[in-house]
Amino acid sequence: MAEHNKLGQKGEAIALDYLVNKGYQIKERNFRFKHQEVDIICEHENMLVVVEVKTRANRFMAGPEETVTKKKQRAIIKVTNHYVIEHEVDKEVRFDIVSILLTDELCEIDHMEDAFYPLL
Repeated sequence: MAEHNKLGQKGEAIALDYLVNKGYQIKERNFRFKHQEVDIICEHENMLVVVEVKTRANRFMAGPEETVTKKKQRAIIKVTNHYVIEHEVDKEVRFDIVSILLTDELCEIDHMEDAFYPLL
């Protein structure tokens, strides 16, 4: 497995633990529809929360949250729409980003609630 994939998996595991410790109820991990995927689907305070996890090993490139482009947002929304229909979800949906900076010395977690909104 490529190093960036290992880093991503570590980041997702850290984000999962973080969310569980904050009281989120995990519903799905790596939920796929066609060729797209969302990292974590959970519930919190009677809301469906879809979480994109971005992990980096350094600060030299764009911040992890900056890599969730409009194209990626559209893909996440498409997968989420499928999940909502398939599971007959009747809750408000929120899109979050959990950004993780993970080095040998530190692990910084930044949870951005309502990171983006679906376009009408």
